[in-house]
Amino acid sequence: MSSAQHESGRPSESGYRRRYAIVGTGARAEMFVRALAVDHAERCELVALADTNPVRARVHNEALTAYGAPPAAVYDAADFRRMLDAEQVDTVVVTTVDRFHDEYIVAALDAGRDVITEKPMTIDADRCRSILDAVARTGRRVTVTFNYRYNPLHEKVRELLANGEIGEIGSVHFEWLLDVRHGADYFRRWHRDKANSGGLLVHKATHHFDLINWWLGAVPEQVYAQGRLFFYGDEAGRRHGYARDYERAYGSPEAIGDPFALDLAAADGMRRLYLEAEGHDGYHRDRNVFAPGVTIEDDLAVLVRYSTGATMTYHLTAYSPWEGYRVMFNGSRGRLEVEVVENDHVIPAPPRGDSSPGVPGDAPAGASAAYPADASPKSASLHGAEAAAERGWSRLRVCPFWREPYDVEVPDLGRAGHGGADARLAAALFGGDTAPDPLGRGATERDGALSLLTGLAGNESLVTGAPVRVADILDLGAYTR
Repeated sequence: MSSAQHESGRPSESGYRRRYAIVGTGARAEMFVRALAVDHAERCELVALADTNPVRARVHNEALTAYGAPPAAVYDAADFRRMLDAEQVDTVVVTTVDRFHDEYIVAALDAGRDVITEKPMTIDADRCRSILDAVARTGRRVTVTFNYRYNPLHEKVRELLANGEIGEIGSVHFEWLLDVRHGADYFRRWHRDKANSGGLLVHKATHHFDLINWWLGAVPEQVYAQGRLFFYGDEAGRRHGYARDYERAYGSPEAIGDPFALDLAAADGMRRLYLEAEGHDGYHRDRNVFAPGVTIEDDLAVLVRYSTGATMTYHLTAYSPWEGYRVMFNGSRGRLEVEVVENDHVIPAPPRGDSSPGVPGDAPAGASAAYPADASPKSASLHGAEAAAERGWSRLRVCPFWREPYDVEVPDLGRAGHGGADARLAAALFGGDTAPDPLGRGATERDGALSLLTGLAGNESLVTGAPVRVADILDLGAYTR
């Protein structure tokens, strides 16, 4: 079927299962593979996988077999456009390295397909503009997977603020802490190069900036930022006494006992998805976080002014002893306080097992029956549902004027998939729910752009040392739907 013949209305036909393709088959694709092949298989069909690395695509096909689903057709990423027609794809899911998102988004839109993309939507203003232009040109849809909007705690915050529980919002303070397990992981992978990820103000903080836009019902207007590489990287590692002389952990005796090192061979899922795939593209998932080549910041402070007149002070720390966040809203009728401790400490790595030259065995984040985890002790190297279960808690408190503060009860969905948000997002994307969404959780390309622009303006401010008007980065006034 040619793109001109592709019918956007076809999925509404009785009994039709919408046909999906995933481009980019790293670890993040796992959530979508399971959602399409298992959780929402009555409505969805995963028909194709595209990647530059056939080994990673094969791992996901093995997972499909384990789920009892048929394997998907595998294409080289260079054949992406041919795949869309050959497999009669309705919607493309983009989970590639961030700097390539726009290529596949635009190509899919121009071929008459809708797109679901991982955050961030892209990494710079030119790429963002090309996506917005393609949406305007084609009339197709782009959905950005801001899963934090689907966390019950965050939904309750949105509801309380929208209902005027603390009146008009004057200011926000937002502190996000990545511990030395989760934060370090951005410095082992492709994210450590700003040309790939846009840095943590784009790749990671896009979640947080989107939450503020969504919570406040506002758009950012001016951004000022300061930041530096304080903890990771070669120079900082030497200064703080953490540096070790190795490039990557696998096969490096120097990595033995290093709590920051990742042993790819110790867990079956990580070994198959990354270590065994290295021969095709040379990608190393286990870089030394204190080796040369880190071009992103790990300590960032941002001041934002919004269209409502509210301001936000934001701080991201990527080397904390505990993981979580605090958000404080100051309003005309009181104060709302959010505190989430996801892990109150990081358990040190145990003594090395019998896996391979390197460091203690780890269980990969998101391990499942189809993407198995090794039985080795959990350690400090990885984060997620299968990481060691340190203590955590959350609290949502309203502090009105002239009254005692009170806590608001929020359902606890545990450690699974961002507090249960991943499953709830997948249900909204693939489950066919047509019920009204009064909280407006679904995120479009405009939401993706607004979140991105806060980070891009922050990056520009890091360079110039001056406040940056968001409209000078990209004026969204011309892009309305």
